[in-house]
Amino acid sequence: MASNKRKIKNIVFDVDGVFTTGQFLYTKDGKLAKVFGPHDNDGIKMIRPHLAICAITADKRGFDITKKRIDDMKIDLHLVSEGDRLSWMKEHFDLNETVYVGDGIFDAHIFGHVRYGIAPANAFHLAKKHADFVTKSKSGEGAVAEACIHILEKFFERNEMLKELSGKKKKKQK
Repeated sequence: MASNKRKIKNIVFDVDGVFTTGQFLYTKDGKLAKVFGPHDNDGIKMIRPHLAICAITADKRGFDITKKRIDDMKIDLHLVSEGDRLSWMKEHFDLNETVYVGDGIFDAHIFGHVRYGIAPANAFHLAKKHADFVTKSKSGEGAVAEACIHILEKFFERNEMLKELSGKKKKKQK
């Protein structure tokens, strides 16, 4: 386990189906909204001191919706089509130092090229099959937060917050 520590520097998230439930709400005028999870920003805050964080989406029509939420979380967002994702990631990251979190058919292929791959519980079956870790939480329902905690536990020394959350911190004596 010690050999895993500190070998990653980046985490890249697919937005739709990871941060969101993957559902798009439409009106007759077009895409209206996406549903993002309430706990994921807490996970992002926990990993921010340790990793460069990036989000990608292929959703051109819903980009402004996605951008608003991702900007609120202070994450860089890039519009990258599913077919261009792997080459785009190779241009921008050392894939041996990168964790990728994705949920779809095209994401399954990327998992084979990065240091570590994570899929939400409700990801497409091929993504779950090829991921190194599958969250118990669904997308838009805490999968990102769970993935962040998992990354901290797997690749970094457990910090005080995680010790406290897991109940392993010594109680103060009175």
